[in-house]
Amino acid sequence: MSDRDQFSKQVDLLVSSHALHGSGSLCKLLRYLAQHALDDPGARLKEYQIATEVFGRPVDFDPQLDSMIRVQAGRLRAKLAEYYSSDGVDDSIIVELPKGSYHLEFHRRHPNAGRILAISSNGSNRRERISPRSLRNWKILAVTLGVLLVVSLTAIALLSRHKVAPTVLAGTVDEASTELQQLWKPFITGPQEPWLIFSNAAFIGRPETGMRYYSVSRDVAGPIWDHYTGVGEVLAVHELDDVFGSLHRQIRVKRGSLFSLDDVKNNDLIFLGSPSENLTLTEIPNTREFVFQRITDGPRKGDLGIVNVHPQGDEQRVFLASPYASPLTEDYALIAFMPGMDPVRSVMIFAGTTTFGTQAAAEYACHRNSVKELLSRLTPSKSGGVKPFEALLHVKVRHGVPVETELLAVRQ
Repeated sequence: MSDRDQFSKQVDLLVSSHALHGSGSLCKLLRYLAQHALDDPGARLKEYQIATEVFGRPVDFDPQLDSMIRVQAGRLRAKLAEYYSSDGVDDSIIVELPKGSYHLEFHRRHPNAGRILAISSNGSNRRERISPRSLRNWKILAVTLGVLLVVSLTAIALLSRHKVAPTVLAGTVDEASTELQQLWKPFITGPQEPWLIFSNAAFIGRPETGMRYYSVSRDVAGPIWDHYTGVGEVLAVHELDDVFGSLHRQIRVKRGSLFSLDDVKNNDLIFLGSPSENLTLTEIPNTREFVFQRITDGPRKGDLGIVNVHPQGDEQRVFLASPYASPLTEDYALIAFMPGMDPVRSVMIFAGTTTFGTQAAAEYACHRNSVKELLSRLTPSKSGGVKPFEALLHVKVRHGVPVETELLAVRQ
């Protein structure tokens, strides 16, 4: 069998692996990069080319403003590392996406223990060392983190079961109130229970010695952990479970890293968390009027903000939470309702620039008084439901609790 056939077979193995199961967009990206690496080893792909040819982004896609390709490449690197530290630990061929590049490389594992003879697609060789002991340590850590995840999910289940009072009340949760029924109509009348997809951002490091957000630009090797979510998301899950209970409808809960594009096509979906934390939002049509972006210059460089794409009247252009080094006293958040990739399906998004904004957005849509305020700013559909909209919220926070939420702007 030729090298090309062996490399192609290894890509097929990766696509069908447990690590990439359900990640349709990552599998598509992997096949695309592999095809280019095998057909034209000397070519170097650009973000714009990948965005338009793989993910169907429009011709005006700007990689300086949209980090979607870098995020997806980072996720693919993480999945490759996960595979080769578990199911693929004995595979004879290693597939690698080097940091800072979109050129896929293929390596052969050297028969001597602990070594790899790297043969890239352009013929160059190098050696790298893999420590079996390190692999065992990472597996132990993975088991530990798995236990922590089980504990977290158990806590969510207990919250839902005991129905504790919400932290902040924007109104009163009425049993099947007219306002709640109108807002949530697509999600309570569908043939199946909606999925609730909560964010679990990617971290690198170890809980015992310190963890931080995974950075596409700085981190190359090592497992990436996606077993954690914010306290705001946890409380939002409980709040949404409570309101759906009052509407006599169940919801199904799923963490973002297990989400697949098949879920988009076949289900009504509710997302918790911004695209920076809930990475699955980068794979589907997203908000257009209020967009999450990192600030690229100035004193707030690197901070996540909400950009008002088409400011009206005296509206400001960018909305930022309290500075990172200061106590968090305010945040901004979005509520967005839109059709799914299949127009008969619906998508609702609750996302703040921090976890507390996400919590406040979900709470806002779960109480009669605040929902009544939102509906007064919306034009109903002919069927009496709600047309697609994007709503911007200002959230005041005190001691890690959202205490007041103001509706700033609505686009429909």
